[in-house]
Amino acid sequence: MVPAERLTLPLIERLPAVRGRLDSNEPLSRFTWFKVGGPADVLFRPADVDDLSAFLAGCPLDVPVMVMGNASNMLVRDGGVRGVVIRLGRAFQTIRIDGEFVHAGGGTADLSIARAARDAGLAGLEFLAGIPGTIGGAVFMNAGAYGHELKDVLFYSRVIRRDGTVVDLPVAEMTFDYRCSSLSAGEIVIDVTLKGTPGEVDAIRERMTDIQAAREKSQPVRTPTGGSAFKNPAGGFAWELIAAAGCRGLRIGGAMVSEQHCNFLVNTDGATAADLETLGEEVCRRVMAYAGVQLEWEIRRVGEPADNGLSEVTV
Repeated sequence: MVPAERLTLPLIERLPAVRGRLDSNEPLSRFTWFKVGGPADVLFRPADVDDLSAFLAGCPLDVPVMVMGNASNMLVRDGGVRGVVIRLGRAFQTIRIDGEFVHAGGGTADLSIARAARDAGLAGLEFLAGIPGTIGGAVFMNAGAYGHELKDVLFYSRVIRRDGTVVDLPVAEMTFDYRCSSLSAGEIVIDVTLKGTPGEVDAIRERMTDIQAAREKSQPVRTPTGGSAFKNPAGGFAWELIAAAGCRGLRIGGAMVSEQHCNFLVNTDGATAADLETLGEEVCRRVMAYAGVQLEWEIRRVGEPADNGLSEVTV
């Protein structure tokens, strides 16, 4: 039981000293691809692995802790996120090539890893060029694109747990499924090793170019969005059900179902997180009514709604 007098202290005063940076009431909308979301009670940018480990070991257990990568598949609700949000900075954005292995910090962009592997003549990682996030988040959700998933190339992961302990997890000790892994929400991926295969640089470059061109053609990459909104149901594609249910171009407030790819929700005109979430729930309702299929969100929704909750459906 936490003493009542401690609960009245500002959160930042209850946190351990760090060498990195702690900021109170930090807006998260500037980090998210949707360009929406309320503030974090505290945003922590650790100086390095030791700083992060010491912080987690000393952080009171009643304080929620969440890591945020590129937030390319995250919707932060308008009321913000209680507790501490961790963002992994430059110390976690390293890449090292060792033969057929690529070692990368958990905060490294997937595209940067694909490019480094290309330059080293390693094939098999080209699909990362089509995943707009960081490698830590990609491992956590077993991200995939263009016929490949992270589990196909992962050799091992290093994670920090909520108590600050660092654990190495060979891929054989992890389990993966469609867009999920055995990692818990309290585990932060700080380093990964991926395995490629020797290949011709020009052929790898051409494959990456094709992937990026296909993504540009089929997805609303130049509009604030958050990646695929819903997981594909067994034996089908979410976008086909959404289109068949008449949801292409559907709008609520400033949020719209993309006309280019209707498994994407986009912020077209000053949408709130509530607009986007309400639109997604309306899509689910219409798909259920049309096809009897319950769509499952792929976008991770975090935080609390504003006092007025979800937007009113006026479509």
